[in-house]
Formats: sequence, structure tokens, C-alpha cells
Amino acid sequence: MRQLLALTSSDLLQRMRDKSVLIFALLVPLALMTVFNLVFGAADDLEIDPVTVVISAPADDDLAQALTGVVRALDGTDELDVTVVETDGSAGRRQVRDGDAALALVVPAGFGEAARAGEPVTVDAVRGDEAGIGADIVLSVVDGVLDQVASGAVTARAGLAEGVAPADIGALVEQATSGGPAYDVETGQASDEQLGAGAALVAGQAGLFLLFTVSFGVTGLLIDRESGTLARLRSMPIPGWVIVAAKALVSFVLGVVATGVLLTVGSYLFDADFGSVPAVAVLVLCAAAAGTSVMFLVVRVARTSEQAGIVTSIVALVLGIGGGAFFPVSATGALSGVLDLNPVAALLRGLGTTSGGGGLTDIGPPVAIMLGFAVVMLLVSRLVPDRGVLS
Repeated sequence: MRQLLALTSSDLLQRMRDKSVLIFALLVPLALMTVFNLVFGAADDLEIDPVTVVISAPADDDLAQALTGVVRALDGTDELDVTVVETDGSAGRRQVRDGDAALALVVPAGFGEAARAGEPVTVDAVRGDEAGIGADIVLSVVDGVLDQVASGAVTARAGLAEGVAPADIGALVEQATSGGPAYDVETGQASDEQLGAGAALVAGQAGLFLLFTVSFGVTGLLIDRESGTLARLRSMPIPGWVIVAAKALVSFVLGVVATGVLLTVGSYLFDADFGSVPAVAVLVLCAAAAGTSVMFLVVRVARTSEQAGIVTSIVALVLGIGGGAFFPVSATGALSGVLDLNPVAALLRGLGTTSGGGGLTDIGPPVAIMLGFAVVMLLVSRLVPDRGVLS
């Protein structure tokens, strides 16, 4: 144990002096996060442009005028800027066509009478080509009002058909159109294993560069061999596995520290909240263990630093991109099951769970996947013939 700790502390000091570790473990991913923040940081800042709505409605139809009043009342609600212009139908369509209005609503004559009688009636909506989300909001509100009108008409006709007294119909219609649900809904946080756009980028970049960071253990072994340090170590009464374990422990520590820093700084840049700190810490430890386990396989097959660099780069990019480091990846069938076993994808799912309010008891599946991946890599490394640095 003393030999392991001595080799580990010595290698850690060397890695801390190595600028390449600082560059690839922290500076490069932080630079990418900063660029992503500049490009996508304001994507969630929704700006609703002012909306001009041209309405053609019969002046003597109280129900049509009520619909106009609802649209007019949207002005100033939830940052909406709605201007209502009353005109005839042809003028409204022309203003939308000319770009002077975003939306035109044409309420036909006899709208109120037909709606009360439960007869089919159509309100024409003309949306401009350049209309934005504000027009969509107005349309959704109009749809809701028309649904309430239809619901009231259906209720009235059903009540009369069942023999309800005409004096009681009004109360039934009011209950059907304005009554709330017969249950209470409490707002809470529930995990759907999905991160927001900014948080997903942060977690993805942290997972991707974790795989690059842990590769410095393999590089350290190759550098020691090229400099003659490895030969001197092997001439001492130190088992070969202790040398490899020390490099693995260095990789593990660097991976944990770098990933923790990236998640912390990235959450600040993107205003992301990954949830419970103990649960996130467990996920980071498991992800670092999964990434480090790949080193045991690489160290048995890589003969040169070039080979090690190629292998680790391929593994990091395949697992990182396949796990959703840059964009969500979805698949069906057997391929979906394979993607679910990716430690980077498991890290993102675990952070999605903690971000949604989950704790230590809720991250069992992603933790099992990452630890299982580590065990499989260790077993495979024992089965692969040793043609690498210690052969």
C-alpha cells in the first residue's frame, strides 16, 4: 500500500506540472462551454413580438363581441402586446396579406345564435407568414374560448334532452364552461431523466473530456518507459500491478477533480442546477471509475504513445458522441440497449435524475451501468494478451 501511495503521489505531482493535463482536462472543455454559452445561452430567452389582430365581428352579436373582448384583454398579459383592430372581413385579410397585421379573425353573422343552438359555426383565422409565437398564443386562446362555447351549447342541449328545467340550464352551462376540475394539482419536481439544453451540454462535455483526462495514466506509463523510469521501477521489488494501479489511481483522481470543476463552472455559465451534491458526487465517482477502467485495456494493447493516443481518442469520441455529449442520440431495437450501456449516457441520465430532484436512492440504474461497465472492462483487460507497455 505504501508503494502504491508513493507512486500515486509522485505521479500526481508530475501531472500537476504538466500543462497538457490542465489544457485538455479543463481549459479546452471550459472554452467549448463558453462558446456554447455564447451561441446557445440566450436560446431559452423567449421574446414575443407585438401582435396586431384584425377582428371582423357583428356589432349586434354579444357572443362575438365577447370573443373580441377576450382577445383585447390579452394586451399586457404575460408580456403580450396585443393590438386589436376592428374592421370587415375582406379588409382584415388584406392587412394580413400586406403584412400590416399578424392575424385576422372573421366571426360570421349569426355566430352567437348558432353557438347557443349547438349548430356548426366557423370562425375563420388568417395567420400571416411572418407571424410569430404571439399570434400562436392568441390563436390558442381563441380556440379555448370557442371550445368553452361549444361545451356550453352541448351541455344545454343535453340538459334539455334529459328533461332539465330551463331555469336550471344556465347553472349547468356555467359549470361546464367555467368550473374547475374536481381534484387538486400540486406543483412539484419529478425526474424525467432529461436535462435542459444548457445543462446537457455541460454534462456532455464533462463526460467526454473525462475520458480524455483519464488517458493520462496510459500516457504516463509510456513516458516512463521512454525515459527509462519504468525499467528502474521494474528493477525494484515492486509488483507490476502496483505500477499500473498507481497510474489508474492518478487517472481516477484527475478525472474526478476535472469533472467536478467542469460541472461546477458549467452550471454557473448555463445557470444549470444538477441537484443533490452527494448524489452528483456519487455519479462523478462512478463515471471516473468507468472511464479509468478503459485504461487497463489500453495499457495491454498499446505499444507506443501514438497507438495509445489513437485508441483513447477513438474510445472517447465514440462513447462521448454516442452518449449525447453534443446532441441527444436516440435509437430503437437492440441498438437502443447498447446505447443505454454507455457510461457517458448513464452519467447524463443520472444528472437528469438529480436535476429533477432525485437523490441517492434514485440513481441506482445509472450507477449500476457505470460500475458494470468498469467491471466488464477490467475482466476484458485480463483476457486480452498483454502486448502493451508491461509486456
